[in-house]
Amino acid sequence: MAQAAHQAPPQGPNNPALWRRGAHRWEETLIPKVLLLMGMVSILTTVGIVVSLATEAFQFFRAVPLSDFFGDTKWSPTYSLDRHFGIWPLISGTFLVTAIAAAFALPVGLFTAIFLSEYAPDKLRRVLKPLLEVLAGIPTVVYGYFALTFVTPFILRNLPGPFADTNTFNALAAGLVVGIMIVPMIASLSEDAMIAVPQSLRAGAYALGATRLEVASRVVVPAALSGIVASFVLAISRAVGETMIVALAAGATPHITGNPLESVQTMTAYIVQVSMGETPYGTIEYKTIFAVGMMLFVITLAMNIFGHWLVRRFREHY
Repeated sequence: MAQAAHQAPPQGPNNPALWRRGAHRWEETLIPKVLLLMGMVSILTTVGIVVSLATEAFQFFRAVPLSDFFGDTKWSPTYSLDRHFGIWPLISGTFLVTAIAAAFALPVGLFTAIFLSEYAPDKLRRVLKPLLEVLAGIPTVVYGYFALTFVTPFILRNLPGPFADTNTFNALAAGLVVGIMIVPMIASLSEDAMIAVPQSLRAGAYALGATRLEVASRVVVPAALSGIVASFVLAISRAVGETMIVALAAGATPHITGNPLESVQTMTAYIVQVSMGETPYGTIEYKTIFAVGMMLFVITLAMNIFGHWLVRRFREHY
């Protein structure tokens, strides 16, 4: 019996330890290759999109000089008698809607994140955070009709007399609803960044006699600033690229204005208008969507580069 108990394990393919070791080697060899393949697919897809966009935009700029594109203040490429190719009215409308959305969403999202991280009981946080994330899953076309059928009539009914002639399509309604759409992104990402702040920092602040508000505003928020900035940049980039809400609620009037009660047209709304219209393929009017798309890509890329710099600038290491 003692000899049987100390009998050596079977050798060769019947040895379980060797089989498990071989399985681990197979996983360690295959998984990195699969991950590399997925990464290469993502990179090549992005490069393909940028190349196709840049190619079509280059053909547009062969017909329309950059001086007209950036030097003109009118945008009417589909008018046969009075064509203008100045991009600034579309940029103005995009930035106006984005500014309204950011003015609403950034403080609301940040305060929501502070409440979830520092004030809400654990059970309440487990309920509220999934509810917030449900908002992120609502289709944007639903948000667009919500802006058109609820927010705009509410604005028209409640504005004082001098503003009673607000357009049915206006930047204010579109901006507010875009802000509602990006609040869950800001709140969720900021709350994750605050939760990651070590508890020792909070404990040290409480030991010095700080209140909960002082701990949240002077310890947690500065310590999580890089993650909060990242959420702001992602949310604003999402607002710049939003399509259906602005296409349904903001209108289709490209002009430079700072009045949120007027109808405006954003870059994405113009792309939808031309893509869904009767513009012949290959014409200069059709190629404007690639020039506008390239401009939108450059703006969002610049915003993400700036945001990456800010994140690195304020990142805290623990």
